[in-house]
Amino acid sequence: MDKFMEAAIEESETGFHEGGIPIGAVLVHHDRIIGRGRNRRVQRGSVVFHGEMDALENAGRQPASVYRECTLYTTQSPCPMCAGAILLYGIPRVVVGENQTFMGAEDLLRSKGVAVEVFQDPRCVDLMSRFVTASPGVWNEDIGL
Repeated sequence: MDKFMEAAIEESETGFHEGGIPIGAVLVHHDRIIGRGRNRRVQRGSVVFHGEMDALENAGRQPASVYRECTLYTTQSPCPMCAGAILLYGIPRVVVGENQTFMGAEDLLRSKGVAVEVFQDPRCVDLMSRFVTASPGVWNEDIGL
């Protein structure tokens, strides 16, 4: 397995053990993680702290040239909000752990020229499936249902 997806999975597992939604992400520039995060909406009482948004936040301010050379690894297919941030900052590549439990805005990303690769990692599917079964209300809130 890819070491960067492993790092995203570690973030998702940490979030799960904190009582949050198990989605993790890392932002990688030139083979180095510059930002890592996890969905912390529950932990922070936040409306926007999805895993991808947290990784971007933790990367700090970067020049546009850095974002244009990054890959975002995320354990879950990006929702429209996170896809919007990916497009806003011109991140050219997104690697997704799984999209079986939720299909996000992958088509939008692809239509705008973003390379999207999906691993269908069974650990990501299992963790999200367990969470959705145990906490359907929190999950529905997270994806706007």
